[in-house]
Amino acid sequence: MFQGYTQETVDFMWGIRFNNDREWFLPRKEIYQQHLLQPTRELAQQVYDALAAELPDEPLLMKVSRIYRDARRLFGRGPYKDHLWFCVRTGDKDWTGHPTFYFEITPEDYSYGMGFWEAKAELMRHYRRAIETRPEELATLVRRFNRQKTFTLEGPAYARSKGEVDPLLQPWYRMKSINLGHTAPLDEKIFSPSLADEVIAGLKELIPFYRYFAALCAEVYRES
Repeated sequence: MFQGYTQETVDFMWGIRFNNDREWFLPRKEIYQQHLLQPTRELAQQVYDALAAELPDEPLLMKVSRIYRDARRLFGRGPYKDHLWFCVRTGDKDWTGHPTFYFEITPEDYSYGMGFWEAKAELMRHYRRAIETRPEELATLVRRFNRQKTFTLEGPAYARSKGEVDPLLQPWYRMKSINLGHTAPLDEKIFSPSLADEVIAGLKELIPFYRYFAALCAEVYRES
């Protein structure tokens, strides 16, 4: 069970940001494993268990990121990341095009939500057709979404309108990809087990959107 991060967690993330090399990291690898990696795994497992219970028919799996950057893609950066994330998603090979629950902690903040790492253009075309032909499916979710104060609609949007739809759905219709996210500065909550309760409660609120987008994905891939 997740018991909270520690001040060592925060100190380590700031440290690796400003000392991104093996000479600094290796003597502190145990700090990383104990104070950043292990609590993130514990939080991920707790979140996964809660979501799997809510979505028993979904082949969900959990993935915790590595702190090591891909050596082929350093682009002048150091060999380590200064943040860690996990996601809960389906086991499809092309998982970046499927809705994904996530959590990330950085030196400044933490964030969680549900969305797409990289929504495929075909999926988003199908999504816009669904808004045009059966708008009430999404409108019901959006009306509820607009009443909450935790998550915001995020992601790249087209500069020009892709068409005219109900004003309620227009911001959603313009999106190139979708993310429903919440970001908060690091505070005392990260040191407490209550962080897990917050993340789980928030992600459960997004399950209707997950089901909506998972159904769209199923339609697209069934047609292709």
